[in-house]
Amino acid sequence: MFEAVESMLAEHGDIEARLGEPETHADARLAKQLNRRYAELSAIIGAWRDWTALGDDLGAARELAGDDESFAAEAASLEARLPEAEEKLRRLLVPRDPADGNDTILEIKSGEGGEESALFAGDLLRMYTRYAERAGWSVEVIDATESDLGGYKSVTVAVKAKGTPEPGGAPFGMLKFEGGVHRVQRVPVTESQGRVHTSAAGVLVLPEAEQVDVEINDNDLRIDVYRSSGPGGQSVNTTDSAVRITHVPTGIVASCQNEKSQLQNKESAMRILRARLLAAAQEAADAEASDARRSQVRTVDRSERIRTYNYPENRISDHRTGYKSYNLDQVLDGDLKPVLDSCVDADLAARLEALEQ
Repeated sequence: MFEAVESMLAEHGDIEARLGEPETHADARLAKQLNRRYAELSAIIGAWRDWTALGDDLGAARELAGDDESFAAEAASLEARLPEAEEKLRRLLVPRDPADGNDTILEIKSGEGGEESALFAGDLLRMYTRYAERAGWSVEVIDATESDLGGYKSVTVAVKAKGTPEPGGAPFGMLKFEGGVHRVQRVPVTESQGRVHTSAAGVLVLPEAEQVDVEINDNDLRIDVYRSSGPGGQSVNTTDSAVRITHVPTGIVASCQNEKSQLQNKESAMRILRARLLAAAQEAADAEASDARRSQVRTVDRSERIRTYNYPENRISDHRTGYKSYNLDQVLDGDLKPVLDSCVDADLAARLEALEQ
């Protein structure tokens, strides 16, 4: 497996040379792709150099220990560090989802439970927003339909990294495991008897697509305009500014009503549509792939209940990985990384197992 690094050294050098050429940066998309690949290769090559250096130092220390016992302790220390360096390199070499380096579009929709579900959707949005802030990402609300009590019937946001993130550290690569049904157990604000109710909200995570990532024929689109619903003001629901776009060949629909102008809403709806079409194409490709290449954590079954948030016990449980902790209040305040790490680790373990079969 580690032999693959040899060919990566040449690719790394080639990309480094191309990034030094002015014409490369004249094409913003190409420069972004090359920077992303360069960062990925740099991490792998750095880990490979650390691993080989440890091996070389260990061999030298063992040889010197034959003449000087003081080197025996150094050899033991180096030997103890070697498995960790090897594991780090192995993980970096595992083939990743091509979209892992993308920004993401996150959709949260209320489900079972009416107003309580809408309030929980708002809590999830706050959780992801706080987590994004900790990660140094930006969050942009693209479309939202609020409920009467201040929750969300539906909200769509774009989460973007600043600069070129480390491999595995981009928004989609981290948040893709959030797709599914999130269940909450708590006493609703509308409950007068103090009884614990169960409700749910759905999360859909899409890799944000560039215009060139998805080819869309204008003749395949049906565009409808209508009057926005929800709170008014500033001409939002006094003109036909809301836009619904249907991709006729696939039946995929995207809509937006938040912006003041029809043009702005159309651009936002197209952004969502591109992400949904890219996700649909990737899911079709995943369905045709061998079992060895499928993640055992990421699922295309969006109806799966992936996690439970139990307020009375301050407990969060992930049903895919078995992760459980009693710091729900901290997680909802953005301390989501340990939960996500459990999914990332399970996914990597499954990919490693598949490679070794």
